[in-house]
Amino acid sequence: MKVPLKTLICTTDFSDLSNHALQFGIALASELSARLYLCHVIDLTPLAFYGEGFSDPLAHERKLTEYAHERLQDLIGDRSIDWEPLILTGHTADEIALIAQDRNADLVISATHARSGLKRFIVGSVTQSLMRTLPCPLLVVRSPEQGHPIPSPEHIRFKRILVACDFSSYSSLAVQYGLSLAQEFQSEVNLIHVIEPAVYKDLLRPAMEAREEYQQDLREELNRKLTEMIPEEAYNWCTPKTTLLAGQPHEELTKYAVVHGVDLIVLGVRGYSLVETLFVGSTTERVVRQAACPVLSVPAG
Repeated sequence: MKVPLKTLICTTDFSDLSNHALQFGIALASELSARLYLCHVIDLTPLAFYGEGFSDPLAHERKLTEYAHERLQDLIGDRSIDWEPLILTGHTADEIALIAQDRNADLVISATHARSGLKRFIVGSVTQSLMRTLPCPLLVVRSPEQGHPIPSPEHIRFKRILVACDFSSYSSLAVQYGLSLAQEFQSEVNLIHVIEPAVYKDLLRPAMEAREEYQQDLREELNRKLTEMIPEEAYNWCTPKTTLLAGQPHEELTKYAVVHGVDLIVLGVRGYSLVETLFVGSTTERVVRQAACPVLSVPAG
């Protein structure tokens, strides 16, 4: 039942936000007895863009590399985990995707500012790029609420896990990851399907006197399908639940997570064209931007 998560990559740019994500990397490496690669990418592009030049660019890169090594060591400190520093040079998202493939990573952990609107389109997002290019799942950690302290790894526990299900192959894979983490943390895991009116409109058109019966039949069938996705043995080591919601998936999932104190949302990632991504966006991308808790995006196998 367990999904192997033995090789983790956690990215950092040394900001407070990425240091927050690092605490999740340390917590998972400790809980899963996994190897943690702490990765920093030196991106010289912004400096070149603004016209800054270096008389000796190689010496400058060496200086930055030495500084990065010192910072990475300081971030880990004396924690007794299996870890290794990775310092790369290039475009951040591209380098992380390449090293994830090279090291056969099981999971990448990254922070996000959760930009939205025009700023997201113009500036771009490393997180969005990783969601579309990584060969493995991506755990996205949002910045903590203002005034809230960064939790220590010892206090990070996924006690309530939400897994979004639309019964596709990629959401079935997300269920496997959700159940696996629930087994590790002995958590409550809730499989949730959101009934979208636009999807089920043909089933919800009967006459008024029969509409309630049709809706009840639909909900019973969906609940049955959710329950069938939970292996019988899962009830021995976690607390599985099923829930049906109605509305726009990203809105309902993020709202449910806040109301019920969810610690982790798990979703499958479906491929989108460039136009769809820019102007519509996927449910997963919208949840990543809006959710208060970490989001694990699982690409189709």
